[in-house]
Amino acid sequence: MFWNQLKLKIFQLYILVCCTVLMSCTTLAATPSVDNSQNYQYHTIHSPDGIGKFYQGREIAKVMGHTEALLLERPSREEEQPQKVLDALELQTTDVVADIGAGTGYFSFRMAQKLPDGKVLAVDIQPEMLDIIEFLKKDTGITNVETILGSITNPNLPESSIDLALMVDAYHEFSYPYEVMQGITKALKPGGKVVLVEYRKENPFIPIKGLHKMTQNQVKKEMALVGLQWQKAENILPSQHIMIFIKPLATANQ
Repeated sequence: MFWNQLKLKIFQLYILVCCTVLMSCTTLAATPSVDNSQNYQYHTIHSPDGIGKFYQGREIAKVMGHTEALLLERPSREEEQPQKVLDALELQTTDVVADIGAGTGYFSFRMAQKLPDGKVLAVDIQPEMLDIIEFLKKDTGITNVETILGSITNPNLPESSIDLALMVDAYHEFSYPYEVMQGITKALKPGGKVVLVEYRKENPFIPIKGLHKMTQNQVKKEMALVGLQWQKAENILPSQHIMIFIKPLATANQ
């Protein structure tokens, strides 16, 4: 009953946002006018689902804009078994968790209820998404979710402030994955974890566009570049990887 009411409130706020705000999704994925980074390559000929920017051989996918917020609350998400994701996180009641690319707060609010003495930092680069979360906080009375407006290069999280960072079907859309992951790594406490949930690119029969899927090997390669250590994968979901990384104690002060 609670989640049905929550979805209704999201729909109501979604209609309000769509009626009052006009914003291009391509603007969200735009890069600064000057990019001196050596981490990326650009190609004028590229997938229509990508931004023409490549990182470690992978084309970065277009961002899903706030106008598609209802997709994040689609009933079929239950078929993806989100409870298994929550179980895999092994949350402690005092944890501080960053939900990176939080969107409408689908996982933020679910995690918050497992953290009576902790909190969730809901990070998104789209103010409209954060407005939805703020609205739902007031409407549901869930107070241990804090919204943070990130940028395409920085999650804007305090250093050594989080126990875990969760990214669900979001990382593949980061315009600056190296810089954002650097920020997340700095924000992790010693021994903190990063958990990525991504559709399995190894399986061509999963009906998701190619740029919105990732292989384990690709994710391992990219996380290693920011000093994160592979821990394990939980192969318990119908179509997604749950990939878990740890910030080694040796890099805690870097």
